[in-house]
Amino acid sequence: MVPEPQEVRRALLERLLKRLLHPDPLYQELLQDYPRRGGKMLRGLLTYYSALAHGAPEEAALLAGEGLELFQNWVLIHDDIEDGSEERRGRPALHRLHPMPLALNAGDALHGEMWGLLAEGVARGSLSPEVLLEFHQVVRRTAYGQHLDLLWTLTGRLDLTPEDYLRMVAHKAAYYTAVAPLRLGALLAGNTPHPLYEEAGLKLGTAFQIVDDVLNLEGDEAYGKERAGDLYEGKRTLILIRFLEEATLEERQRAMALLRLPREAKPEEEVRWLWERLLASEALAWAKGVAQRLKEEGLGALLPLLKALPNQEAARVLVGLLEALVERRA
Repeated sequence: MVPEPQEVRRALLERLLKRLLHPDPLYQELLQDYPRRGGKMLRGLLTYYSALAHGAPEEAALLAGEGLELFQNWVLIHDDIEDGSEERRGRPALHRLHPMPLALNAGDALHGEMWGLLAEGVARGSLSPEVLLEFHQVVRRTAYGQHLDLLWTLTGRLDLTPEDYLRMVAHKAAYYTAVAPLRLGALLAGNTPHPLYEEAGLKLGTAFQIVDDVLNLEGDEAYGKERAGDLYEGKRTLILIRFLEEATLEERQRAMALLRLPREAKPEEEVRWLWERLLASEALAWAKGVAQRLKEEGLGALLPLLKALPNQEAARVLVGLLEALVERRA
C-alpha cells in the first residue's frame, strides 16, 4: 500500500534533520532552519511517487526525494540573499536572522550535503550514476535561469517579452520543480525517461511559477512570502511584462522609473501604486489564463504515460500532486 503524502513528508523531514545534525548548535540551527519551516516538500513528494509509480524501490525513492529537498533549501537560501528578500515561509529570511556570510555558508553546506547523500546512494548501489547526472542537470539549468533573472534586474532591462519570461522560468524553476521528479522516477527504476516528461513537465513547472507570481500580488499570510516582494525586488514577472506592454505611456514611464530603483530606494507609496495597478489590470487575468492553459496541456500530455506505469496506486497520487502543484492545494 502506498503511504499518504503527509506520511512521506514526515519521513523526508526526519531524514533531512537527521542528516543535518551537528555538535555545534548554531551551525546546526543554520542548516536546519529552512527545512524546519514547514515547506510543502512538493519536489520531494513528486520524486517519491514518480519513483514508486515507475517501479523503483522505496529507499531509492526516499533518497532522491531527500536530495531534491536539499537542493530546494540551499537554492532558496542563495536566492533570498541574491534577491535581498525579507521573508521565506512566513519568517524573516535566513540572512535577515543571521549575518549574511553565515547564511551563505549554510547554503553552501546544504549543497555539499546534497552531493554527499547522492554519492553515498551510488556507493551503496541504491542510486545509479544517471541519477547524479540528472541532479547536475538540475543545478546547471537552475543556475542559468537565475542568471537571467538577476541580470535583467541588475541591468534595469525592461524591454522583455512574454517569451523571454517563459525561457527564463523554464530554466530557473520549471525544470527542477516538475521535469526532474518525472525523469528521476524513471531513472530510479532503471528506465529511460520519456521525452514528453521534459516537454510536459516544463509546462506544468512554468504554470506553477506563474501562479507563484500571482500569489505574490494576491496572496495572504498562508502564502509565506512578502506580499508584493517581487515589486520591491524588481522581478520581471509575466504579469509585469504584460502590464508594461498594455499600459499607457505615462503609466509605463512611472512603473519603469520605480523598477529601476534598488529595493532600499523604492518609495512605499509608489510600490503600492504599481501593486494596485497590477491587481486591477488585465495582465493578471491574462497570466492566470496562460497558467491554466499550460497546466491543461502539460497534464493532457502526461496522463496517458502515467496511466501506463506499473504502480497505478502511486501514479494516481502523482497525478493529484501534479494538479495540486499548479492549484496550490498540496
